[in-house]
Amino acid sequence: MSVKVERNGPVTTVVLARSEARNAVDPATAAKLTEAFLAFDADPDQHVAVFWGAGGAFCAGFDLKHASSLSGKSSPLAANNFPIGDGPIPPGPMGPTRLELSKPVIAAIAGPAVAGGMELALWCDLRVMEEDAYMGVFCRRWGVPLIDGGTVRLPRMVGRGRALDLILTGRKVTADECHRIGLCERVVPHGKSREEAEGLAREIAKFPQACMRADRRSVWLQEGLSEREGLRAEWENSAPVFEQEGASGAGRFASGKGRHGDREDI
Repeated sequence: MSVKVERNGPVTTVVLARSEARNAVDPATAAKLTEAFLAFDADPDQHVAVFWGAGGAFCAGFDLKHASSLSGKSSPLAANNFPIGDGPIPPGPMGPTRLELSKPVIAAIAGPAVAGGMELALWCDLRVMEEDAYMGVFCRRWGVPLIDGGTVRLPRMVGRGRALDLILTGRKVTADECHRIGLCERVVPHGKSREEAEGLAREIAKFPQACMRADRRSVWLQEGLSEREGLRAEWENSAPVFEQEGASGAGRFASGKGRHGDREDI
């Protein structure tokens, strides 16, 4: 099975399990990844997802051996044409990269997260990288373009100049550099990415979820807006949550919970 789903309390871990191919994604695997993340988003008992690649690799990109078998046939992207206007966006060739989920996803990165695998990591909310893991637009060598969000998300994360450096050269980007330029949020020892990511997921899952998701959504909504428009969008998105969760949370604080930064008894 190329994709496995494991649940532990409110945390779903989606495991990419094509170790024999360094977790490269073929169309069947892309469909299973999409299905797994949509199921997570629809499950009211699941709050945070972790995305991890088994066998010491996050994802080596699209399966080029599969792609080479399609030479002379219709393009594998033919079914992915974007509709004219505001119609639904089709799935990305790598699977979930065009989904807009309502809940956070944390990438747990061991080994390579390259080409389309890097785009999968960029799609996630947070990235936890092992100290010897790396990213890179390795598809630069083969004439395979970034069409799973790489040219959109990478400049927004690290700035246009740094994004172009990585995209045009296709060079290897170590975990240390990823952390320094804002391409990952945490660097952990070898073999610890899943453990650390799941621990982080459990921490996030403890909080009042409507508020957490509203703040997360507000961050995404402000992309491309002026400051004034962003402030309006923030208010319209988040103010209603105070009645839903904020007032009761303030009451818990008033009763003595959560004092001095305590995050356990909330």
